[in-house]
Order: sequence, then C-alpha cells, then structure tokens
Amino acid sequence: MSKHEDLANDVLERLEYSDSKQDATPQSKARAVTRRTALAASGGALGAFMLGSNAQAFASGHDASVSSIFGSQKAYHFVFVNHVTTNPFFTPTQYGIADACSLLGCTYQWTGSQTGVVAQMVTAFNTAITAGADGIACPFIDPTAFNAPTANALAKGIPVLSYNADEPNTRLAYIGQDLLVSGQQMGLKIKSLMPSGGDIAIFISQPGAANVQPRLTGAQQELAGTNIKVKSVDAGAVTAAGLTVIQSFWTSHTSYKGLFAVDGGDTQSVGQTVQKYGLAAKGVKSGGFDLTPISQTELASGNLEFTIDQQPYLQGFIPVLEFFLYHASDGLSGIADVDTGLKFLNKTTVAPYNNTKSRYEGTSSKAGVTKA
Repeated sequence: MSKHEDLANDVLERLEYSDSKQDATPQSKARAVTRRTALAASGGALGAFMLGSNAQAFASGHDASVSSIFGSQKAYHFVFVNHVTTNPFFTPTQYGIADACSLLGCTYQWTGSQTGVVAQMVTAFNTAITAGADGIACPFIDPTAFNAPTANALAKGIPVLSYNADEPNTRLAYIGQDLLVSGQQMGLKIKSLMPSGGDIAIFISQPGAANVQPRLTGAQQELAGTNIKVKSVDAGAVTAAGLTVIQSFWTSHTSYKGLFAVDGGDTQSVGQTVQKYGLAAKGVKSGGFDLTPISQTELASGNLEFTIDQQPYLQGFIPVLEFFLYHASDGLSGIADVDTGLKFLNKTTVAPYNNTKSRYEGTSSKAGVTKA
C-alpha cells in the first residue's frame, strides 16, 4: 500500500470516528457526504493524473500500454443491467462505460428493462451469468430480487457491483449517490423556497424502487410536521408518459404551490409543465434531480428552481475501473464504495453545463468538452 493510500485511509478512519461521536442529522450527514466526496475526488484526480501521464508517455512513443501498467490481461467483458435502458439520464452513464472500456481494452453490454420491470432485469442478470461475464453491474431497485443472482454470480467468481441504486446484499460495492440524504436535502431546499407553506406534489417514476423511493422518503421526513403538505404522485417509468401525467395533474390541481420530482425524467417534465402553463410567474416553485438537456434548458429559463446532480458519467466509468482492477489484482484491489455526490444547481450555476457540450453530461458524443 502506498503512502498516499495510507494517508487517505487514515483520514477516512478519523472521519468515521468523528462522525460516530455526533448525533446523526441531515446536516451532519450532508457534511459527511461532502467530505467523503472530496476525498474520492482527490483519489480520482490522482488516478486521472496517472492516466494522463501515461497517455502523454504513449504519445511520446514510450511504452505505456495497459499491459505495461497492469500486466497482461484478457479483453474483459462487463454487463450493465439497467432498469430504464432508454432513459436520457443514463446517456452519460453509457458514455462513461464506453470510455473506460476503450481506455482499458474491455467490452460491455447494456441491457435490462425499458420500463423498470424487475423480472426482465433478473433475466438479463442471469443471462450474463450464464454467458460468463467478467463483471455484472446492476441498480438494485428491488430489496430482494437480486439477492439470489448476486450470490450465484459471486459463487462463479463473477464480481457484482450495484450502481445508481443499492440494497446492500452480498454485492461487492455500491457506486452512486446517498439517496436518502439527497432526499432530505431536497426537503430542506423546498422548505427554504416555501416559507409560507402550501400543497405540493412530488412525482416519482417508480414508487418503492430503491433508486428513487429513498429520495421521496427523505423529502417527506424533512417536510413532516411543517406547513407544507406533500402529495406523492406515480408518474410511471417512461418519461414521455410521465409528462402527460404531470401536465394532467396540474390542470386538475391548480391551487398547488409546488411541483417537484425525485428522478431525472420527471424533473424535466416538471420543467416543461412549468414552462407550458407559465407557472413560474404565478409563484409555483419547482425542482428535482439530475441533468438532462431539457432540464438544463428549463433551469436556465427559470422554469426549475433547482436540480441535484449525481454525476451519472461516474456511475458508468468507475464500475469498469473497479472490475478491471479487481481482475488485474486477482481480487486484492479495486473494489470500493464510491459516493458520486450531491450538487445543487440553479439558474446561475447551470450556465457552464449549457455553455458546453460533452459526453460527461450526455450532450455530445464527441470526446472532450466543446463550447456549445
């Protein structure tokens, strides 16, 4: 273990001890998330520097191939099971997978369900096991459905990671946002936007699903007992259909003071609804999660008050790195929980996202970042 790893581990241990001495509150949890994200970012920056140095060496004609760094490795094949395979939120996730695979000479498959059907996801998971995948990543949106497939895969020597949503069974690690804390932080944000209270709707794509339900639960926890009354509304897993649900809801609930969402598809639909009916000018508050091109536009136009970014690109890129290192090290390294962050964006801070196009946000298929 390097001195950099020793230092990072020491800092993390101290943070864990410090946190254990304090009462758990949404604020303390958020601080802990922020500190750990900063440490993870530091580690990522070191990795990026190392990779960047190797790329420069390769460009200069020096031997900096993957095999020269990690030893001779096979072309690993990883399978990413997903619950909404065509949802625009996961466009940057797929770019992250593709980029990491290109970097390391791996291949991947993107499979699962378009509409959150757990049985279809389990079938895809089991198919990956039968095909002998070198790693399986899956959002565990159901509390028990993935337990048996995960145990089966691990028994066959196939590493399993969860991403975007987690149920801590025997999977090796989780890469994604702390979903309950993010929901609590959204609840606090809503309270700050609505000091006079009122009725609000919070739209959810799949009630009970582990990728979105913790956010709704966290928001409800923060708003319980306040003058803000929450109605949760099932908008469905398909974004286009969700837009119809949200617009229909508004036309029959025009006394509501706020429209919010706990997933990326419904958040952009909330923004479109606010825009269509001119609700911002009427004082209706709005916001949600994630960044799609539509949400970015609506945020900049003032049709969304806020959105919360969780870096979906990293949710694809990091699992590939962990799978590869797990194999390259014969299981000695590579596996780690990674919190991909909680970042509030508003009309002002979304400007850099709208002024650029990149794979990191799913707004371009080209390498690098270009001015829009």
